[in-house]
Formats: sequence, structure tokens, C-alpha cells
Amino acid sequence: MRICCIGAGYVGGPTMTVIASKCPDIRIDVVDLNAERIAAWNSDNLPVFEPLLESLVKSVRGVNLFFSTDIDSAIDAADIVFISVNTPTKTYGYGAGSASDLRFVESCARKIAEVSKSDKIVVEKSTMPVRTADVLKAILSEGSVKFQVLSNPEFLAEGTAIENLENPDRILIGGDEDTESGRRAIGVLSDIYARWVPRERILTTNLWSSELSKLTANAFLAQRISSINAISALCEATGADVDQVAKAVGSDSRIGPKFLKSSIGYGGSCFQKDLLNLVYLCEHFNLPKVADYWRKVVEMNSYQKHRFSRLVIDSLFRNICGKRLAIFGFAFKENTNDTRESPAIDICKDFLSENAKLAFYDPKVSKRQILSDLGLSDGDSRVEFCDSPYKAAEGAHAIVLLTHWDEFKTLDYGKIKATMVRPSWIFDGRNCLDTRLLLELGYLVRGIGKGNLL
Repeated sequence: MRICCIGAGYVGGPTMTVIASKCPDIRIDVVDLNAERIAAWNSDNLPVFEPLLESLVKSVRGVNLFFSTDIDSAIDAADIVFISVNTPTKTYGYGAGSASDLRFVESCARKIAEVSKSDKIVVEKSTMPVRTADVLKAILSEGSVKFQVLSNPEFLAEGTAIENLENPDRILIGGDEDTESGRRAIGVLSDIYARWVPRERILTTNLWSSELSKLTANAFLAQRISSINAISALCEATGADVDQVAKAVGSDSRIGPKFLKSSIGYGGSCFQKDLLNLVYLCEHFNLPKVADYWRKVVEMNSYQKHRFSRLVIDSLFRNICGKRLAIFGFAFKENTNDTRESPAIDICKDFLSENAKLAFYDPKVSKRQILSDLGLSDGDSRVEFCDSPYKAAEGAHAIVLLTHWDEFKTLDYGKIKATMVRPSWIFDGRNCLDTRLLLELGYLVRGIGKGNLL
């Protein structure tokens, strides 16, 4: 059997690497138009950072896993073709700001139809709006080659993607359950995952349920984050501690503790995009009240980011013009170099609009990526990029922690304070530092949902 995956990004690369490691008899070709990205996958400097990924890639690359720009040949030779390309929110035309932009998905479908000479199973791996499979079927049904379309959404958390792939909560496969050929296609994909995933964790549904389940899962997770962040604002106003509230609430078995960690807000490629797409779908199907409900989750996340930047500005005497702020972390979460929809972007833009000077340190995010995300040119005098957090903090009025990297918890904050402007502030946007120790060292400290910790 041969598999082709179109798209060598954060989903396609890791997913195909794990399948290759678990199924040594299956040849897998990961293809992409981006030659620079493919070259990186074939090098020692992978384009995606994930714990455990590098060693796993090296164990299968060139054996049964191959990265290439030869898209046509890989598609033609494959029995199964995964579509794992970007489905960003539209920025133009009808549905701009909420609908998913499916031009890359449509392009893949047309390419598959064009070059395929044998029957294939086509798998939606990207997050798709409900009924996208109809688009794929319409394009793929034009020729004599027969295609079966399946939905197999990913449920990965960046930073733990390999663990999620090797030991998933569930594998979801949606297909045409009403035909023999559809059930056969579902069985083929199920058998691949069953090499290492217990059968009871492999769930099969119709296409539409599978497509909607992915959007719904992300919406529910984002909703929990926005809910606890809303409570964090109330905690600050009343003197309650949001971590204590979250522990009490999460101890209820009906609720549970996961995704109740208050912070500066969610980020990443999925939550914002999928929520906006859910809003669009609800409006499309004339469900305005449902659309408004989910739109509030998005609005609360935006509110939390700007609330935090205002907290920093207000605490520094409502004036950060010309003041150096040490920015600890820029990735949207720890253990990834992904900055898509990172809360750090909007927060840092707020600081720059006040003419602050920002000194960045992130162990995995590149200078080029940060400049791109902030819309800045190289050499901008307002920003500096440092090779250590100690360097970033030198001469700073405040440390602003935006990503929960473990190394930030073990720094010598006494040594750091000696190099900072007095009074020395720490704004912990992830509530991950030892507040008592920092207060003992003489810092002024503010966290999320912690009230006044001065």
C-alpha cells in the first residue's frame, strides 16, 4: 500500500511520521509546493518543532517516509491520498472574517482528479466546514476513476502531538456508511490505525458528523478557556484567586480540571479559525442566536488579551513610551515554534502602539517569524532579539511572560532583578512562576486572576 499526504505542515508531517513508524510496510510520500519546507523536512533542521518528532523522523525518513515536491507522481502512485493543507479564515469576499478559505482544498481535489489513473481513497485531514466533502465529491466524480471520500480530522495539541498520535483518545473516521464501497473505504483506513490503536477507540460516523465533530471539539475547548478567563477578571476585582476557583470547580467530576487554566487567552491555528467557521455556518443555516453564542467566546478571548496589555500599561504609571519590556516567549504555547494566532502578537502590538521598546526571547521562535507576525522590518529600533532571557531583562522596566516555557520557572530571578530598572515588575501572563519567591526578591508582580499581588 502507498499513501500520499498533500501538505507538509504541522499536521501532515507529524501524522505521516507516526503512521510510517507504526506501519513499516506502507510507503508514505509527503508532498508540498513549498520547496523550502520540503528541504527542511529532509534536513536536520525540521520546519516543525515537536518533542520526540526529530528522532522519529530520522528513524523512518528514507526508509518508508519520503518528503518531496513531486506531487503528481506521489498522488498517481498512492492508494490513499490525505489532504492536509491550510484552511485559513477568508480575508476577502463573501464570508470574509469567518468562513473558511477552501481554495487550497479545491486545488488539491482538482490535482487528484487530474493525475490519478487508478481508484483512490481521498481523506480530509484538514479541518473542513460541514459538507465540504460534497465539494470534493463533485470535483472527483467527473472522470472515469472512482474515488471514496473520508473525513479523518486530527485532534492534536501542539507540544504533545506525537504523544497524541501514538496514544490517541479516539480516531474519528467519517464516510459513506450507506454503500458497500463507502464501508469498505472506512474499513481500509480503520485497519491502518488499528495497527496501534485499540479498535474501541476508532469511531466511525457519516461524513457530516465527522466534519462537525472537529469544529465542535475545538469550540468546546475554546469555550472553557474563555469561561475561566472571564472569571479571572472577576477574581481580580474581588480578591479571589482564579487558580483556587478553578481547582474547586474542576474537582467536580461533571466538569473536570482540564482547560481551566486561566491565561492571556488561547492561540494556535485551530481554535479561532474553527470558532469563526462555526459562527459562519450557524449564520448560513439561519441560526443567528447560536452564531451569537459562539461569537461571544471569540470576543472574550480578544478581551482577555487586551485586558492584559492594559494591565501592564496601567501598572507602569500608564506610560510605557520608551520603556524596555522584556518579552519572555512568543509562541502561542510551550513546546512548539508555532505563532499562529499567538496572544503575544496582539499584546505586543498594543505595547508598540504605546512606543515601548521590546526585547524578545523565545527558545524556538525565530526573529524572522516575530518580525513577520508584528508587521515590522528588520532593523526597527523598537525591537531587540536576545539569545537569553537574562539579556532581554537587562535594563528592562518589566518582564512580560507570554509563553509557559519550563525554563522560565528555573531562572535566577535574583540575578535578573539586579540588572533591571527599579521598581522591577513581572507580569505573569501564564501564572506559572513562584509568586512568593518573586515578592520576596522585591519584584512587583501581577498575574492573571490574582488581584493585587504587589
